[in-house]
Amino acid sequence: QVQLVESGGGLVQAGGSLRLSCAASGRTFSSYALGWFRQAPGEEREFVAVIGWNPNTYYTDSVKGRFTISRDNAKNTVYLQMNDLKQEDTAVYYCAAGAGGAFGSYVRTARRYDYWGQGTQVTVSS
Repeated sequence: QVQLVESGGGLVQAGGSLRLSCAASGRTFSSYALGWFRQAPGEEREFVAVIGWNPNTYYTDSVKGRFTISRDNAKNTVYLQMNDLKQEDTAVYYCAAGAGGAFGSYVRTARRYDYWGQGTQVTVSS
């Protein structure tokens, strides 16, 4: 059974940092695109970043220069290092995995992903 489990969320002051982790199990994800999405209360789920099997990366504009996505295939884990956090980063963060097709198809398109984690809450206070 495939599982994605996020960790590392929490409460942080604006300007602070957090590192999210997403551990995958049930299969080897080295050939998968791994993405992070987030959803704030009352909002739709939003694309944050993706790392491919290449490993190319792509970020939504609002996090460029502040967030870094990376992967450790030996540990079947994807990370999201978040620096200079802002109140508007407050959301539940989800990791997702998908296989097949072009890397570009995983940018912003939630339905492209096959597996999802349960989410981890990130709250940024002023």
